[in-house]
Amino acid sequence: MPRSNLHNVITSAESQARSTTPQDGPGRVLQVGPLMPIVQTAIADEHDAVRLPDGTDRQAFLADHGFEFTVAVTSGKIGVGSELMAALPNLRAVVNFGVGYDTTDVAQARSRGILISNTPDVLNDCVADTALALLLDVFRRTTAADRFVRRGDWLRGNFPLASKLSGKSIGIVGLGRIGTAIAHRLEGFNCVISYHNRRPVPGVGYRYVDTLVELAKTSDALIVAAAGGAGSVKLINSEVIAALGPHGFLINIARGTVVDEAALTAALLSGELGGAGLDVFEDEPNVPTALLALENVVLLPHLASGTIETRAAMAELTLANLDQFLTAGTLRTPIAH
Repeated sequence: MPRSNLHNVITSAESQARSTTPQDGPGRVLQVGPLMPIVQTAIADEHDAVRLPDGTDRQAFLADHGFEFTVAVTSGKIGVGSELMAALPNLRAVVNFGVGYDTTDVAQARSRGILISNTPDVLNDCVADTALALLLDVFRRTTAADRFVRRGDWLRGNFPLASKLSGKSIGIVGLGRIGTAIAHRLEGFNCVISYHNRRPVPGVGYRYVDTLVELAKTSDALIVAAAGGAGSVKLINSEVIAALGPHGFLINIARGTVVDEAALTAALLSGELGGAGLDVFEDEPNVPTALLALENVVLLPHLASGTIETRAAMAELTLANLDQFLTAGTLRTPIAH
């Protein structure tokens, strides 16, 4: 066999072996998508992390280097999807900045024994505070009143009456860590609190409702705090929205995919729903144009955890998960999957 052909065979065999055989040691760190600057700097300086290229360079990069990486650091917005995970044959962990991880292929990770971490608990208070801010706003119409003053409309008459929040019946979809933090805040407003989960939460005094339609029927407002993912896509559908009714409000601080955005928009435009407070959307940062002009809708740019204190705590926990994996092969806050 000519030497050039022999070289090609050997090179091909070595490449295949590298792409399928786990590497010794902790391997390399791959950054997937933009991260908080303090996290990007830390993983680059301390772990020589490499950022995954965008666009047309990505495929070639993965073909040449995908086998080198054993851990990926990403965010809840970007994640490690099916194709990317498949292109990382020696991946052993996904370290996620954020509590949500529905953008990561959890099923493939489970089948391959890949660990996944997120940043739970440290953002509960800020997300719950944002839910309450949206709830108060849609009931008392504070930002609408602010626009009323700025337009000079007060010079021509009084602002229309709004509704009080205290004592109202509030339904919570998903009584996990964040949902529970929201409920505790609502107690201070003497609200009647009900919730829907896959199953009742032991030791909780709030009323459990076994269907979302029934929860919506008996609530003045519905707060969506359910986890994202394939199992909750369009969980809040047109039937649930119709049950909430023309005097009801919907608050979403979970994931945009949990609500049927087209059905929600149609109900708001027709008056079949009283109003909404939204921090998340199906195709961020794109917001349905029809919602932009509605005075009974409050729109936020996915900022529920966006405080200096909480983002610092999320960064610290992300880096702690990465450090623990690289030194011990375990994660501080692994998800159950």
